[in-house]
Amino acid sequence: MSMSDSDTSSQGSEYKNFRQISRDRLLYEMLRSTKTGDSKSSWKVLIMDKLTVKVMSYACKMADITEEGVSLVEDIHKRRQPLPSMDAIYFIQPTKENIVIFLSDMSGRSPLYRKAFVFFSSPVSRELVAQIKKDGSVLSRIGALREMNLEYFAIDSQGFITDNERALEDLFGDEESSRRGDACLNVMGTRIATVFASLREFPYVRYRAAKSLDPTTMTTFRDLIPTKLAASVWNNLMKYKANLPNFPQLETCELLILDRSVDQIAPIIHEWTYDAMCRDLLNMDGNKYVHEVPSKTGGRPEKKEVLLEDHDPIWLELRHAHIADASGRLHEKMTNFVSKNKAAQIHGSRSGGELSTRDLQKMVQALPQYSEQIEKLSLHVDIAGKINKIIRESGLKDVGQLEQDLVFGDAGTKDIINFLRTKEDVSRENKLRLLMIYAAVYPEKFDDDKISKLMELARLPPDDTTAIYNMRLLESSSDHKKSSIVPFSLKFDAHKKKHAARKDRPGEEVTWQLSRFYPVIEELVEKLSKGELPRNDYPCMNEPSPTMHGPSQAAAVRSGNIPTPHSKRSRRTATWARPRSSDDGYSSDSILRHASSDFKKMGQRIFVFIVGGATRSELRACHKLSAKLQREIVLGSSSLDDPPQFITVKDFILFYYLCISSPLFCIHLEGALN
Repeated sequence: MSMSDSDTSSQGSEYKNFRQISRDRLLYEMLRSTKTGDSKSSWKVLIMDKLTVKVMSYACKMADITEEGVSLVEDIHKRRQPLPSMDAIYFIQPTKENIVIFLSDMSGRSPLYRKAFVFFSSPVSRELVAQIKKDGSVLSRIGALREMNLEYFAIDSQGFITDNERALEDLFGDEESSRRGDACLNVMGTRIATVFASLREFPYVRYRAAKSLDPTTMTTFRDLIPTKLAASVWNNLMKYKANLPNFPQLETCELLILDRSVDQIAPIIHEWTYDAMCRDLLNMDGNKYVHEVPSKTGGRPEKKEVLLEDHDPIWLELRHAHIADASGRLHEKMTNFVSKNKAAQIHGSRSGGELSTRDLQKMVQALPQYSEQIEKLSLHVDIAGKINKIIRESGLKDVGQLEQDLVFGDAGTKDIINFLRTKEDVSRENKLRLLMIYAAVYPEKFDDDKISKLMELARLPPDDTTAIYNMRLLESSSDHKKSSIVPFSLKFDAHKKKHAARKDRPGEEVTWQLSRFYPVIEELVEKLSKGELPRNDYPCMNEPSPTMHGPSQAAAVRSGNIPTPHSKRSRRTATWARPRSSDDGYSSDSILRHASSDFKKMGQRIFVFIVGGATRSELRACHKLSAKLQREIVLGSSSLDDPPQFITVKDFILFYYLCISSPLFCIHLEGALN
């Protein structure tokens, strides 16, 4: 089951991106490897559990699996029909429950399958292996027993999640449930480590250090989340280094571990790219979008389910483009298509202007050779139209402008008050998100009753009040307390930020003002790539070699350092809202140009893992930075959250954490709500 380093690591001759490697391992190293001896030409059954079926579905299509000789896919936990003439491939987690079911399947005189090829998604314990070996009848029917070490969801060509959707609840819940938190981090650490086992990469492990105010301040479990996760990942990597064939013995890449508190604004602010707008405004179920198409019989429109994924070239081109840019490009594509096809011109002239979905359906019938192209265009024209309608009807541009101005210091309390008084028709959710951003940007407002008056003015219910106060938590308790120790620094900083001059870049045109926002990880990754990330704030688990930037660090985890407080974002010109001819990495044309050929020239990979959920803007930033830095930037997280999910998850969990960690806050909140 070993792979050559050249197939995977950053230094190999054939460079494949993150998702390609995951796909290749599942299809070729696992499924194709079972084509041996008398099993070479026979069809097989693929048996998976709830987690591994997701691992497979994110990386491969059903057609890929079928091509490798799989005719049937089954759930290990469901009752299955005996197929004694067929071989079975088990891709399962190494749990006691799965092993018991497997042994029941293959033991005795009448096993369910002729032969079993067993692949574990992560390292299996010696006890479970011994349990399998005890049964001689099962042992003789095993064609393979291997560890795939692939237990993550490749959600993007440069992104993965560990499927820990309850991470915030487990890690930021009751302080007494630290055992549950440790268990969550251990699972997360194991799954992160399988990423590096799959890619045959050995990283420098950097992490955000715990902040402490003074020697008398107790460091909480939550403060140590990145530290504990770094230790868990490191322990797993050491096992791979010692036992896994072809695993690098020297560092080949970099890993930076953060938690959601590093940037509390990114999950809430409106991200104006096509991809983010789809998730934020259209209530999609994952990548599924329900698309209405005209009935071929002329009846009521039919609903068609489509997946917005990388195999769709239009989606791949437009997903990171500003929604206005994406809409313009779609219009150009449709105009160009109509101008080059006479049949399309006929239907276009009948419509008297903009082409409707029904017009496009008629084009498909008239031009069957272009059916796929027209259907793709029709889909995205429909999506963009719905998004733009929601933006207009909800007044979202005004909300987005104020969000951007708040973050960059161009707006303050007076602007919020004026907005809430004059824009009474703004939705509850948009007002909530606006005030959560305000709370994150201006945490000092918690020291008076301004925030409670704003919530009263916004007419938000008590549950929403909780969500706004939760932003106080993500700002980091140390930042709030430090303001009382140095009373003038906070006001001075806020004044300085508000009036700071933005640095214009010569020849750069700001096309989309609503795209000024950029996530904090964009700065962190650039600093990491340049060797400028402060080692006090972001220690390294490894002892770096002399060739790496900065002074050497001890391998032991350090939790006593007092890092420099993280400042708010400085105002700067948008880095991706350029003319279409630019090559800044954000434009979809640039992404397509760099997607294949430039990967061969990439330097060492950089991995960034965020505990508590990543955002679309952070995934977009990783794509952009890959082209800019000529290093593949891979984003990992416990989950990939859109704003509605982020707000809902935090309503109770983080509020509880806030209360138990800051009694003064509870007293202040009680007064504000009465």
